[in-house]
Amino acid sequence: MSTQIADKLSEDKIQALSPRPVKGKTIVVLPAYNAARTLEATIRDIPEGYVNEIILVDDCSSDNTAEIGRELGLVVIEHQTNGGYGANQKTCYQEALKRGADYVIMVHPDYQYDSRMLPHFLGVMQLGICDVVMGSRIRCRKEALQDGMPAYKYIANRFLTLAENMGLGQNLGDFHSGYRGYTRKVLETVPFMNNSDQFVFDTQFLVQAVYYGFRIGDVPVPVRYFDEASSIKFWPSCKYGTLTLWTVAKYWFQKLGLFRSKLFQPDCRQLEVKDDG
Repeated sequence: MSTQIADKLSEDKIQALSPRPVKGKTIVVLPAYNAARTLEATIRDIPEGYVNEIILVDDCSSDNTAEIGRELGLVVIEHQTNGGYGANQKTCYQEALKRGADYVIMVHPDYQYDSRMLPHFLGVMQLGICDVVMGSRIRCRKEALQDGMPAYKYIANRFLTLAENMGLGQNLGDFHSGYRGYTRKVLETVPFMNNSDQFVFDTQFLVQAVYYGFRIGDVPVPVRYFDEASSIKFWPSCKYGTLTLWTVAKYWFQKLGLFRSKLFQPDCRQLEVKDDG
């Protein structure tokens, strides 16, 4: 069988298995930083008919990411200064809520994650199975390493994911994926504006989702590791790991009433909604 035929059969199989679109507005958000080389490929892989809008938040890139986003017809928001990965997501989710999203899918515009899996994220949420859907990069060790995940990242991911599953009572395959789906209720409830502006934002968000009783699940997703794909470096990843464990500890301190963390208190966005009501 030729490679072209095999690829076509694979695409047809994915389309055949994809859940059909149902009622509700879906918005894809792209937290971008210097993604000019990979943005178009990421957008091209998103299946047609499932997404109502795509929002790109450019975190003061030094390349022409924002310009390419506009050429592709995306809603583009530009930060005037580099706020960090967490700050970028805060803008993404605020804008998605403002635009009436019922479902929000975060896809990194660095072409590391397979955007073709998006319908399956939606299906799990639209059927009411999960409120949060994660894309698991680690179906098995051999596959993850063959796809290019650095060995030290694999080991760190396994350790942290195990610790988080045990500490939070979950059973996720990958707690640290950047491919995620949220229902509107999750984004309206989780006080994400209280979170860090840096990488640990992702961990804090999931711990908050557990605290507020949301159902979290995952689906396996193919990934690509290459030079243009964004990736946290070794020493920052060590800091990230420490902050991840500290976030789980805060969860238990809060649950046991030892002290109150701002991670689990209403944020300014929610207080404004309460005042308006």
